[in-house]
Amino acid sequence: MAVIEIRYSFTDQQGGCQVIDVRIDEQSLENLAEPAGPLPVWAGLDVCQCPHCPLDRATHACCPVARALVDIVPRFEDIVSFDQVEVVVVRAGRTISEQTTAQRALSSLLGLLFATSGCPHTLFLKPMANFHLPLATEEETVFRAAGTYLLGQYFRRCRGKDADLELAGLKSLYQNLQRVNVAMANRLRTAFSSDSSVNAIIFLDVFAKTLPFVISERLEDIRYLFAPYLAETFDDLLEEVRAPGGCSSHPGRCLQRQGPSTSGRD
Repeated sequence: MAVIEIRYSFTDQQGGCQVIDVRIDEQSLENLAEPAGPLPVWAGLDVCQCPHCPLDRATHACCPVARALVDIVPRFEDIVSFDQVEVVVVRAGRTISEQTTAQRALSSLLGLLFATSGCPHTLFLKPMANFHLPLATEEETVFRAAGTYLLGQYFRRCRGKDADLELAGLKSLYQNLQRVNVAMANRLRTAFSSDSSVNAIIFLDVFAKTLPFVISERLEDIRYLFAPYLAETFDDLLEEVRAPGGCSSHPGRCLQRQGPSTSGRD
């Protein structure tokens, strides 16, 4: 089984260090970690359960997101949200490091854990988890969220399904995610006195809450990056490839993989 391995290291101003190794199944894009012991009461599905949760306690004893956090959150109980930490993230030889607040550093890790938890309302984040960008800025996150969603629409069209190019579905997905964030923050408040993990979720929630309302505005801010695609030269290119005998003589045809797959993926 192929595994994605991402290591987060947090060092506080007193020299204390916490190392979190995240292992993700490359095929399912779900977290492979198993809880170290019995699940605590606060991880139960019915504890501050999301109002729109589709899961039933008869088949799911615990909340998938809470399960992903049970061995993580207690390790940061002594850290205050605005404490400065150095966070170092390593994946496949690539290292990203930054001096930042504990809540921002933790929000980057929690975002990855949410996306790979198996929660029905975070499944749409799995492609972004595969290309995880630690400590992303708001502009980077808008670009990745919109780009991922639109690529998903391309694959939907390839399957003969309706494609949403107006991003209406993206807004709805993030509104659902915002409800997950609120419920999870409430869940953690019932179990922990420290504010670092709760505020890390709130930090994530600020983006989830605002994106549905500002997506058009934020995309307009980066429109200039796509000037080459709006130029007449690109119009000419499309006319050429769509002409009879061109490489895109069939506009409805999607890109096809050439030769047998070596990745084992669909």
